[in-house]
Amino acid sequence: MEYIFGIDVGGTTVKIGLFTVTGDLLEKWEIPTHTANGGNAILPDIAQSLKQKMKEKNIPLSMLKGAGIGVPGPVLEDGTVNHCVNLGWGKKNVAKELSDLLGVPAKAANDANIAALGEVWKGSGRGFSNVLMVTIGTGIGGGLILHGEIVTGATGSGAEIGHICVNPHETRLCNCGKTGCLEQYTSATGILRVAKERLAETQTPSTLRNIADLTTKDVIDAAKQGDALACGVLDFMAKTMGRTLANCCALVDIEVFVIGGGVSKAGNFLLEPIKKYYQKYAFHTQKETCFQLAELGNDAGIYGAARLMI
Repeated sequence: MEYIFGIDVGGTTVKIGLFTVTGDLLEKWEIPTHTANGGNAILPDIAQSLKQKMKEKNIPLSMLKGAGIGVPGPVLEDGTVNHCVNLGWGKKNVAKELSDLLGVPAKAANDANIAALGEVWKGSGRGFSNVLMVTIGTGIGGGLILHGEIVTGATGSGAEIGHICVNPHETRLCNCGKTGCLEQYTSATGILRVAKERLAETQTPSTLRNIADLTTKDVIDAAKQGDALACGVLDFMAKTMGRTLANCCALVDIEVFVIGGGVSKAGNFLLEPIKKYYQKYAFHTQKETCFQLAELGNDAGIYGAARLMI
């Protein structure tokens, strides 16, 4: 039996999974992400954790096929990260460094791309070769799979759909330094921002006015109860996202959109309006593109990272 490690590096924790080469997840665990000193300890910490697990499971190095790793930043095809702000990394060949630490092959990719690859392998993207995964969380992530392969692009920044400009008149900055990005209106923070703006700018009666520390979940819950202002916010979100996805599909002709991230927990309540607006704006041959909710949750990254090695 041969084994693979799948690693998903986040700004706070590193998720790790031990897999068989056939894709069975045997065990998963987390370790802290130590970002101090330019994140110098992150890869050595990961390597140490993997070696400890191999010792615990009596897995000799000869039975380890390799390790795949996903990181929150652009990654070139050779495994070089082109700046990871959340980890403190500049330009760094993550694949080579991890391989040298472990003594086995390693491959690296962007975290959103490996989540998409994981969903295609073992999640709701099974059976499809051309997939765009959209993660709707604090920000908006995108992972693009064409003909079964991750699309990284020339700089490792392929499918950064959260930073497509959807409002050229916006004056407030996105976290990326630009203005009018999709992320500013359709992410969890974007939905909350739009709701607070409408509460301040209008006199529309709303149950949201009675909540001191408003959250995105409050907005979604209020919309489910028919609150007019909250419904307007979610409709605006769905329209903005649906139109953007229609534009994406016009470029790469997707078979299925896989929607994940924390906000996707709203399920079909959010998915159906996005799909409705997508169909309104989509090219005529693409109106029936499938929409699926992600199945693997927080495990999508470790599954996709493991798949990199197969």
